[in-house]
Amino acid sequence: MIGRTLGLYFLRRYAAIAAWNFIGIAALVFIVTFTEVSSRSSGFENYSVTWALAVAALQLPILMQQAVPFIGLIAAMATLISLNRKYELVIARAAGISAWQFLTPIAFGSFLFGLLAVLVLNPVAAMGFARSEMLQAEVRGAKTLANSESTRWLKQRMEDGEALIGADATANGGTTLIRPVFLMVGSDGRITERLDANTANLRDGYWELTGVVRNPIDAPAERIASLEIPTSLRPRYVSQELLDPQALSIFELPFRLKEAESLGMRVSNFATQFHSLVALPALLVAMTLIAATVSMRFTRLGQSGTMILGGILAGFLLYVISVLMKAFGGAGVVPPLVAAWTPVLIATFYGITFLLFKEDG
Repeated sequence: MIGRTLGLYFLRRYAAIAAWNFIGIAALVFIVTFTEVSSRSSGFENYSVTWALAVAALQLPILMQQAVPFIGLIAAMATLISLNRKYELVIARAAGISAWQFLTPIAFGSFLFGLLAVLVLNPVAAMGFARSEMLQAEVRGAKTLANSESTRWLKQRMEDGEALIGADATANGGTTLIRPVFLMVGSDGRITERLDANTANLRDGYWELTGVVRNPIDAPAERIASLEIPTSLRPRYVSQELLDPQALSIFELPFRLKEAESLGMRVSNFATQFHSLVALPALLVAMTLIAATVSMRFTRLGQSGTMILGGILAGFLLYVISVLMKAFGGAGVVPPLVAAWTPVLIATFYGITFLLFKEDG
């Protein structure tokens, strides 16, 4: 059995390498995000460097949350390779410590890393994601991107027809729409006008639109400071239909699931996001096992660059599978629980099988 002192030493080595990798990748992601935001928005009237820096900083947590599995894989590989190069793993093996024993503190460190990502990084990422959408709306105004694939839509009945409502993003629990589009459809099924706005706030019995550009079919466009549109939609329904699950922390998702179920609405997108977050610590442990399959070869025998590259590709493939399964789960094609845990189980069984073959014959 590995001693406490040696176990803590391995754990500290992993923690230090993971922290430095996280900081380095965060700095790189921030620079790239700032550059991308600046290039997309520099032509808008209210653009400023301070605004672009704020948007990049608010988007950084959600991007880093997506990068956590890769950081865990790289940190585990770097830890094992560094221990191997200094012959520390050789000495541990000579002392009768098996690979399973000295991998335990590293796997435990990756599990703690996943817990921190879920319990600390995720709430910050959800809050920053929602706030960044609000900041972008303030600058972009009515220059909406509502024709993009990211736009979410819902329908409401009107006295003389119906209205199709789309938005690029939401805030305030889904009751504030960012860069919304209202397509007014007459009783004959034809679109009568289009309303583009900066924001739309759901009040008691009406939508309050600000910064509106009104485009009637048979008249020239006009600008209106504010406009009220009657509605029978309730805030709970609107928030469930339009709210992006990424804007919710893991602490809010269970309540949203219960609300959606009580309203008889589709819950697959919220459930998939919740189970994906719950599975993240286990996914990082699986990444550690994958790293172990390519990083523990005795250094005098040569660290094969091909094997290390294979480990990185295996981690990337696992990430792609996770994204695809999450998309299938959100669309309701597969159960959310299966979508979240299938990649974890596949990676875990692969790592354990490989290590059993190499270590125990």
